[in-house]
Amino acid sequence: MNYPQQMSPFQDIRNMIVSIPGPDEQARDAVRGKEATLGKPLGSLGRLEWFNEWLCAWQRRYPPQLKRGMVCVFAASHGVAQHDIAAADTPSPRAMLDAYAEGNAAVTQLCGVFGFGFRVFDLAVDVPSGDFAFGEALDEKSCVATMAYGMEAVHGGLDILALGSVSTGQDLAAAAVFTALYGGPAENWLVRDSGVDADVLARRAALIEQALTLHGPYLQDPLQILARLGGRDIAAMAGAILAARLQHIPVIIDGYTCTAAAAVLYAIHPATLDHCIAGSLSSRGAHREVLERIHKIPILALGIRAEDGCGAALAMAMVKAAVEVHNGMHAPAAAGFVT
Repeated sequence: MNYPQQMSPFQDIRNMIVSIPGPDEQARDAVRGKEATLGKPLGSLGRLEWFNEWLCAWQRRYPPQLKRGMVCVFAASHGVAQHDIAAADTPSPRAMLDAYAEGNAAVTQLCGVFGFGFRVFDLAVDVPSGDFAFGEALDEKSCVATMAYGMEAVHGGLDILALGSVSTGQDLAAAAVFTALYGGPAENWLVRDSGVDADVLARRAALIEQALTLHGPYLQDPLQILARLGGRDIAAMAGAILAARLQHIPVIIDGYTCTAAAAVLYAIHPATLDHCIAGSLSSRGAHREVLERIHKIPILALGIRAEDGCGAALAMAMVKAAVEVHNGMHAPAAAGFVT
């Protein structure tokens, strides 16, 4: 897809995507080489073996390491939520920030269990982004600045990064992004909350359709979709995904909203997500269909509705287990060993 050069500052993001590094195939081959010597049938551990290939290829080293795992959550408020039709069971970002600070959230407990770091980014939760039904959620400059802020998620060096979000109105923003990217009726992409009647769903869909009409001339550009419809949390997560790629850090994406950020990058260039895996299949919205469109197979399917990295933390634990098994096993002393 060609874009006018004057579309700065987005041009800097496009240039970054063009120059992102690829995988280290020698490191990937080193994993396969060791797996072939171990006392088990090659491939018998399925995706556990693949996790190590993926980690080494994108960490660009062998053996695989997962000592510095981090879950980063982005908190924001979407202006479209002022219509009071956001998901009823979405927690207040401010309340969740308090729970994170107290260590009294499910995701912080999970990080503690598995020894992962946890970090939350407050993206001005008390100052909503623009209402996309009547204007831009973010202008280009603000969008790029927010992406740059999200890039701070990789500060300090990590072995792996997991992403999540907790934002007012995030379901509507994600559905708007998916409708703009993939087409079809907005209803196809909406989160259907328990107890929400058809009238509320129709009102939500009407807001998205109104936004698509308003922003229509710009929506051939995925970055314009990100800015005009996505808001701060989705923009920041897109920035974090890009920064991780530049720093050779594999990424676990998690939740419907985070997948919207990934889908925007995939629409610019599919290879932009090669260093990413999906943590869990969310029970929110059309998550399965979106993951199929960006060619990601979720590690877990536990019916998790939380968007703030709970599934990602559990998935990271699975990857950590794969690393420990690979690094801990050795070739058997006796030839012809059979498990």
